[in-house]
Amino acid sequence: MSGAIGKRSSTAVNYNEAVAAFGIRPAGYRLPDETRVGTVRLQVGDLERSLEYYMRVLGFHVLSRDEQRAGLASHGEARALVEVVEKRGVKPVPRGGLLGLYHFAILLPDRAALGRFVAHLADLGVYAGSADHDVSEAMYLSDPDGLGIEVYADRPRTAWRSDSTGQLVMTTAPLDVRSLVAAAGGAPWTGMPPGTTIGHVHLHVGDLGAAEAFYHRALGFDKIVWNYPGALFLSAGGYHHRLGTNTWSAGPPADERHARLLSWELLVPRRADAEAAARSLAAAGHVPANEADAWTVDDPWGTPLRIVSGSES
Repeated sequence: MSGAIGKRSSTAVNYNEAVAAFGIRPAGYRLPDETRVGTVRLQVGDLERSLEYYMRVLGFHVLSRDEQRAGLASHGEARALVEVVEKRGVKPVPRGGLLGLYHFAILLPDRAALGRFVAHLADLGVYAGSADHDVSEAMYLSDPDGLGIEVYADRPRTAWRSDSTGQLVMTTAPLDVRSLVAAAGGAPWTGMPPGTTIGHVHLHVGDLGAAEAFYHRALGFDKIVWNYPGALFLSAGGYHHRLGTNTWSAGPPADERHARLLSWELLVPRRADAEAAARSLAAAGHVPANEADAWTVDDPWGTPLRIVSGSES
């Protein structure tokens, strides 16, 4: 993103107000406020190369692995945030991207942790982009296959603002890296800390109208930011976004020949919530497949989404 999104209001709103004030609710089914992103599954060309990067640079630890795949978690956590699956010979993501993954976003628990991560990248000599989004501060990287990664920390929700239409104000401004590193207080980076989550997923799509129809009207996300050129941001519970979509790639869709996003999870609190989301999608012509406590459905560009109930998560 670049530039300001939405007109700034003169005052901040607190979190309880934000849940009601930010965004446009779907007319029908609406995802629960507690909805979160779960595991992202990635197809990569070389498992050992990917593990070296995700452990050394990002600071994950290996939770499970076999010859072709590994589950990666933050320290002290028992749920994989990222699963990497090897398929030898796949092509790296081309410049300009493919329809599917733009980036997945790792949310650190606080600003100090992000400051430690920034200092760690500098010690390694690893290049990363950066941005201040007003609601958050972010670093941007690419893994060895060119898959996009954001590592970020949120600002307090009490500081988030909306415009007169209820659209959340987000910006892309230069990041104050020195201030961020100072927030770490000189403490070293020791890997992804407990409490780290996948904050959101951002996808390249072929058409924003079709993305709105699928993710907002059928799946039940709120629209959060909708006037930024070529992009639409969606969420639940007043968060700044659990899903970004954009038309910044000409495509085509990523397929089995490419490094790509194999699937991403949406965690809802109860089985009844997952069933309700599945019914809403089916009513719109997107019939999910039921697998135990998960429902799997492809978006209009073939990106698989798993809706997972609390009984599995």
